Amino acid sequence: MRRAVALRLQAVLAAVAIAAAAGLALPVLQASAAAGGASGYASANGGTTGGAGGQTVRATTGTAIHAALCNRATSSTPIIIEVSGTINHGNTTKVSGGSCNTAADVIELKQISNVTIIGVGSGAVFDQLGIHIREARNIIIRNVTVRNVKKSGSPTSNGGDAIGMESSVRNVWVDHVTLEASGGEAEGFDGLFDMKNDTQYVTLSYSILRNSGRGGLIGSSESDRSNGYVTFHHNLYENIDSRTPLLRGGIAHMYNNSYVSLHESGINSRAGARAKVENNYFKNSKDVLGTFYTSEAGYWQVGGNIFDNVTWSAPGSENNPAGPNPQSNTTVSIPYSYSLDGASCVPGVVLQTAGANKGLQESNGSCTPQTPTATPTPTISPTPSPTPSPGGPNLSLGAGSDGSSKADGTSYGNVRDGNMSTFWSPAGSTGDISIKWGSATTVSRVVIREASGSEGSIGAWQLVNAGTGAVLKSGSGAGAIAFTPTSLSKITFRITGSAGTPKVAEFETYAG
Repeated sequence: MRRAVALRLQAVLAAVAIAAAAGLALPVLQASAAAGGASGYASANGGTTGGAGGQTVRATTGTAIHAALCNRATSSTPIIIEVSGTINHGNTTKVSGGSCNTAADVIELKQISNVTIIGVGSGAVFDQLGIHIREARNIIIRNVTVRNVKKSGSPTSNGGDAIGMESSVRNVWVDHVTLEASGGEAEGFDGLFDMKNDTQYVTLSYSILRNSGRGGLIGSSESDRSNGYVTFHHNLYENIDSRTPLLRGGIAHMYNNSYVSLHESGINSRAGARAKVENNYFKNSKDVLGTFYTSEAGYWQVGGNIFDNVTWSAPGSENNPAGPNPQSNTTVSIPYSYSLDGASCVPGVVLQTAGANKGLQESNGSCTPQTPTATPTPTISPTPSPTPSPGGPNLSLGAGSDGSSKADGTSYGNVRDGNMSTFWSPAGSTGDISIKWGSATTVSRVVIREASGSEGSIGAWQLVNAGTGAVLKSGSGAGAIAFTPTSLSKITFRITGSAGTPKVAEFETYAG
C-alpha cells in the first residue's frame, strides 16, 4: 500500500489542533448501554442482542474484560461489559476458564456468544490492541476507539486489524466506534474492519474509519466467498487509500455514508460480489466504486449518491470503475426496513453522530441527530467490577510443572497451557501434580479445573508447599481454593481420593 495516508496525516492532525485551539470539545457519552437496537443485516438471522438480560460488569483493563468473559457460567451466558480507560498490551493478559478462550495482547472474543462491550464514562480506548472475533455469534461492540493496531513493527496485535472477524462468525453489530491508524501497510498497519472465512450478518453503523491504507475487507481472497450480508450506514471514511470496503463474493448494503479523501479506490466489488450503494456522499476522492485490481467482476446497484469532485481512472483488464456516470448492473433485495437520509445532508449528520463519545446519537431519517430510545431489558443488579481473574494474572502460565506417574497420552504441561481441551491424569486414581517456578513466588489462591466429561471425579485432596511439606489446605472436589498467602517455589495438588479417573485440565495459581 502506498504512503498516501501517512503523507496526508500531518494535515489531518493540524486540523484537529486548530479545532482544539478554537475550544471545540467532544461530548461525553450520556446514553445507556441499552440505548437503541441493532440495524441492517445484524437485525436479520434472528437478530443481534449481545449481552442483553445478562449481568453488567465494569472493566478498566484488557485482563478484566477477559476475566468477565471467563467468570460466566457458560460461554453463552449473556454479559454486558462496560469499559472505561485505556486498554493496552501492558494490561491485557490471557485468562483461562471453561467459558472463554482468550489470548494476551488482543481482546479475544473466541468461541463465545451473547456479549456486549460498550465504552462508558469518559471513554474507552484500545491503544495498539485489536479486537478479534472468531467462531462467535451475537456480539455487540459500541462506543469505543481502537487505534494504531500493527501487523509489523512493535507492538503487534490482531494481525494489524482494528476489529477482525473470522471463522463462522454470525450476527455482529459494531456501532459508534472510532477505528484509526497512522498510515498504511508500509507503516505496519492493515485493515480497520475485516471479515473473512464465513462471517455473516454484520452491521457497522455510525462509526469513523480514518487515516489508514485499508478500510476493510469482506473475504480474504477471491476464493473466500462465504462471507456477506453486511450493512454499512452513517459511517465516515476519511483519508483512506482503498477498501471502503473490498467485497468478495458476498452481498453488502452501503447507505448514508460519507466518504472523504479516498486516494486510490473506494467500494471495490469483485469476484461476484453485489453491493447496493445508495444515498452516500463521496467527496475529493478517486475511483469510489467499481471492480479494481482483478479481472473477476463484481456488481452494484446505485441510487441517490452524490459524487463531489470525484475522479475516475480509465477502464482496463483489471480495472472497471463505475464512473464517471455510475449505473446499476445488478439488483439487490434488502430484507430489513430502513430510513434514508437525503445524500446532500449526509456529511453534516454523520459529522454530528458518527464515532465514539457522541452520545450514541442517530439520525431520525431526516438528517436530524437524536438520542435513541432505550430498548427495555430485564433489570439486572450490577456486580462488582471484575478483577484480572482471581487476584491478577494466572501465575501458572509460563511456569514449570511435574508430578507423579501420568496416564498415557497426558502431560504435566497440559495443566498450565490455558487450554481446557488438554489435561493431566494420574496413572491410577490418586496422584500429584505440581506447578513450580525458578524463584520464590507468593501464592494465595488456586483454581483446579476438571476436563470436560470428568467433572466431579476429583474427591479428597491436599494442597502442599512442596518445599516444606506443609499442607496449605485440604478438602474435596475441584474449584477455587483460598489460603494464607505463602511464598514458595513449588506447589503440589495431591489427589488422595477420586470417584473415577481424575483429569486436571488447568491448575491455575494466583497471588491474590
